[in-house]
Order: sequence, then structure tokens, then C-alpha cells
Amino acid sequence: MPAPSVPTAPRTPPGNALLVVCFLAVIALPLAANLAGRDGADPAAENRELASFPHFEARWSSIAALPSAFGAWFGDHFGFRSSLVRWYGESRLFWLGVSPSTTVVKGRDGWFFYADDEGMTDYVDEQPLTPEAIANWRAAVVDARDWLRARGVAYVFVVAPDKHVIYPEEVPASIARIGSVSRMDQLFKALDDAGIATVDSRPALEEAKRHERVFQKTDTHWNERGAFAAYQQIIEAVRRQVPRVPSPWTRGDFEATTDERPGMDLAGMMGLTRVLREKDLTLTPIRPRQAKVIEPAGAAASAEEGRVVTEIPGSALPRAVIFRDSFFSAVAPFSSEHFSRAVYLWQNDFDADAVLKEQPAVVIQEIVGRHLYNFIPSPELVPR
Repeated sequence: MPAPSVPTAPRTPPGNALLVVCFLAVIALPLAANLAGRDGADPAAENRELASFPHFEARWSSIAALPSAFGAWFGDHFGFRSSLVRWYGESRLFWLGVSPSTTVVKGRDGWFFYADDEGMTDYVDEQPLTPEAIANWRAAVVDARDWLRARGVAYVFVVAPDKHVIYPEEVPASIARIGSVSRMDQLFKALDDAGIATVDSRPALEEAKRHERVFQKTDTHWNERGAFAAYQQIIEAVRRQVPRVPSPWTRGDFEATTDERPGMDLAGMMGLTRVLREKDLTLTPIRPRQAKVIEPAGAAASAEEGRVVTEIPGSALPRAVIFRDSFFSAVAPFSSEHFSRAVYLWQNDFDADAVLKEQPAVVIQEIVGRHLYNFIPSPELVPR
């Protein structure tokens, strides 16, 4: 009787073995690149701060936090990361015709819009302010004005319109508007009879738009020419209360210039800063600017900092405190020329302590329209 045959293990086809080797090589390449000293990050290509290499200390808390901190660093810096992010973004945008990021909406004719931070909620006007919210806003603004008036300080309240408000025709047709009244309209109407010096720059921007582009295509914000139109309205509102403030500069004080630059904040959110380009419509002053930034040292008046202070040396002009968000960054180089000292504080809420410390002649409070969805003012911050 013949001996039973022993089954042999099936042979792995050569092609499968090669596939496994290639797979292992590919997934090992990023780590190999890091070990070879290559950082896969490109901080200038993204609109955020990348994770830094973890700092180790001989403490249990530091040891416990090390794995997650290292994971965050490696996720931002693994080999070839910036190239992969760019290739992904290019394939989505140019091949499929869609935005590679959920925070950005691809508009028409090379325009992009901010989809995060309630940007598109504001565009569709889906959720009007409730009567309670309107009353809260009115109380906050009126209380701030009354508290300042009692101390001889003027007050100007500004709502900056988002890009989709001025360029709705560039928003894709797939995003349909639902409501007919915006939260900005509701708030201005609620303040109509309160005697508040409000600034609605929409008409000025619409007028300027007839002659030139007033917002960036690859950025959330207005360009210098849009900011200039808003600045003129703001300073005129200030002068009606504080006549010692000089008249706004005119367009004759500037040369209209164009700068070619890499894509801006929305391009960075898609990882395409180095792929997309922006024609930045700028204004170069013909007359010399007098205001100097004294804080933080070496910064520009337009710096995206929590606190920026400008002064005009030897000036006897009034002082100002400006509570603001990112939309005022492009306005600051213009407005700083009208105050001996201007303190720009990146916050939407009123801050009585800052006013008492600075003793300004005027307070400007600015908020971008979409923040009417996610910012609740605090009337109780105004002392009685």
C-alpha cells in the first residue's frame, strides 16, 4: 500500500510577492525620508500652524503625553506629506472640479468662499436672529454706547460684510438662498432708532465693485481697495462725533497697483497655496504715512495679532480703541493715520477695562457678519 502523500503548501505567485514588497516599500518611504533628515511639511502651503516636535521632560505627564504629541508631529511632518497634499488638492480641484476641503466652497470664475465658521449658513439666510437674540444685541450695543457717552467717549459700531454678501453671483448655483433677510439687516434695523453711530459698508462696496474687484478671490477677506471703501465710511462716522479727527484720505492719495502673489488663506485651507495665484489689487500711498507700529515690535499695522498698537510721533490727534476681528487688519493701515494712538484688540466683545486704561476719544467695535451666528454679546461686561 503506497504511503499517503503529504500536502505541500501552495506557492505564492511571484507577482503577489512583488506586490507585497512594493506595498511595504511605499508605506516605509515616509518614515525613511524622515530618518534621512527630510521634513515633509511645508508650513507656507497651509493656512494653519503645524505641530512642533514634542519636547520631552522627565515627568510622568510629559511621558504620558509623548505618544499623542509625537503622532501629531508625524502626521504633519511625515516624508512627502506636502507633495501628497498638493497632488490630492490638484486632482480634486482640476480633475473633478470640486473643492478638496470641506471648509472651502469652489465658486465660479476662480472664486472661492469660506464654508466654515457659519459662512454658508450666513449666505443662505437660513436662521434669522430670534427676538431674544436681537434684544440681547441691542442691549449690548446700547449699553456700550451709554457707558462711553457718560465718560465723553464716542462710539462707532461696524458690521463688515462677508465676500458672499458682495459677490453672491460667484457662489455656485448648487447653494440656494432660503431667507430674504440677513442677520446683518436685522441687527441694523434693531439699532435704527437707538441713536447708534453704525457703519454699513455694503453700499460703498457695491459702488466700488462697479469699477474694480474689492475682495480677494482666494482669500476670505476684502482686498486693500475694499478695505479702503469701508475705512472711508468708518472715519466719516467717527468725525461726526469727534471733528478733530482728520478727513479720510482719498483715492488721489494712492496709486492703484497690482501684486502677483501665491494663493491666500482659502488656497492654504485646500493645500494649494503654491498652486493657485492671486492678483492682489493694492493701494500704494503717494503721501507718506505717519503712523508707526510700536507693539508688537517690527510688525505691520495689518498684523494678525491679538494686540496691535500704532502711534503718530508728536501727534495731538485723538486716541482710539478698536475691538475687531480679521476684517479690520486691512483697514488698520488707513485708520491709524487718524489717531495719535490706536489700540487694536482682536475680540468682538466690549472691554471696559481696556477703555479705562487707554482713555480714548473714540471706541470702534467691528464684527464680521457671519459671526452674528456664533458670537453672543455680553451686555453684563459693560459696568453700570
